[in-house]
Amino acid sequence: MAQESMEIALIKYNKKTWSKSALLGFFIGLAVIVPGISGSTVAIIFKLYDQFLYAMGNLLKSFKKCFLFLLPIGIGVILGVLLGFIAVKRLLDILPFAIVCLFAGLMCGAFPAVKDEVKSAERTPLRILLFALGLFIPLVIGVLSAFLGEGGETDAFARVEWWHFFIALLVGAVMSVTQIVPGLSASAFLMAIGWFASVVDSVSFTYWQENPAVFLVYAGLGLGFVGGLLGFSNLLTRLFARARHTAYFAIVGLSLGSILSMFCNGDIVAVYASWAGGAPVLDIALGVALFAVGIVCAYLLVRVERKKKE
Repeated sequence: MAQESMEIALIKYNKKTWSKSALLGFFIGLAVIVPGISGSTVAIIFKLYDQFLYAMGNLLKSFKKCFLFLLPIGIGVILGVLLGFIAVKRLLDILPFAIVCLFAGLMCGAFPAVKDEVKSAERTPLRILLFALGLFIPLVIGVLSAFLGEGGETDAFARVEWWHFFIALLVGAVMSVTQIVPGLSASAFLMAIGWFASVVDSVSFTYWQENPAVFLVYAGLGLGFVGGLLGFSNLLTRLFARARHTAYFAIVGLSLGSILSMFCNGDIVAVYASWAGGAPVLDIALGVALFAVGIVCAYLLVRVERKKKE
């Protein structure tokens, strides 16, 4: 039944739904750069999560239909990554706390849409345990990125060896999981293993000329990411078909944990450290204001989606 409903959902786009899917892809691309953002959580808010998982998991089986559904999402991903590298990263350098507060507010305001999935579900001990584990995982990743990350002081790709390809393959596969499981953050994971600053800083023509072997790392990341998306998407689609509510308790925990981890990761802890001489009142006030704006804007969208559903 779940598979049939998802097949029905993969219909030809009109202008409105095409733009909606492109916007989803944009957030997925942005999530690679901005710590704490989960593209999958946005997919749930847009009511496209099941369709996205199904299309990714069945891309090889029903290529034309799934490819056409994923096309605007893919375009959005490219735009999101580019904007993340060019604009958002610069904004994070200038006003890191305020920008993180804005994104945290958006995620917080949108959280009720994720929680709606289990609103009427029975609270069993197993489901409560899964919720707790889901809440715990993003926080652990955030803490690891704060205390074990590289802090931008070293270049993980200064000397690339052949075996880096296989490490990058595994890293890319894990990154794919962060994009299809709501609440997980690719950037927080990269910080935790000490690769975030190295990946971001390596994207320049000067770096490529001086260290062309870094493309071996890119190739591993890309292949691992695509392979992981295809494999894990299919796995999650089957899981939802068998135990949707139980799985969603873990997802609700992951989503909530992701919001909390935005204020505890390598980048934001570095910001807190810079306040040692005195916290900037204007930055904090701007952050609080943007956090409130983010909550209001996202929650208004959630209310619109609820009314449409009713």
